[in-house]
Amino acid sequence: MSSVFNLISLWTLPVLLMVVLTLGIVKRVSIYEEFTDGAKDGFKVAVKIIPYLVAIIVGISMFRASGAIDIIANVLSSLFAKFNIPSETLPLMIVRSLSGSAALGVFSDIANNLGPDSYATKLAAVMVGSSETTFYVLAVYFGAVGISKVRYALTVGLLADIIGIISAILVCNWLFA
Repeated sequence: MSSVFNLISLWTLPVLLMVVLTLGIVKRVSIYEEFTDGAKDGFKVAVKIIPYLVAIIVGISMFRASGAIDIIANVLSSLFAKFNIPSETLPLMIVRSLSGSAALGVFSDIANNLGPDSYATKLAAVMVGSSETTFYVLAVYFGAVGISKVRYALTVGLLADIIGIISAILVCNWLFA
């Protein structure tokens, strides 16, 4: 069965590219010009979102450098112990909603310090896969298309992140604890 999945994953992208190119030729679409127009639009969007990216990176850096994450971890450590949540995962819970690259950095620290087979690493891996970079999405993608009223999107995004983290904790407690 695994060889079938390997074969599918190996051929999916080339087949998809061939289908798109073939359909473009059949429909007489100027493929190269459409591609370059899309690349131009992508570059315009990238330039437009640079201020949002800088703002979120500076905010995350200030939050981590201030030591606020460590203070929160110390305050919540006894509560976390009751629910079998390693305190090393708290920075990931906080940073994940802000930035994917910061979350991966925190996850790498957890995996390097505690080892790949530790409960904290497994929990952190599930948390990374169970939540989204809500503030990044709001700042970058919403900013790129000019959406400024993000109240409900923020509420729903943070609620989804909290549910994802709680689900990750429950699943990991069930599977690994």
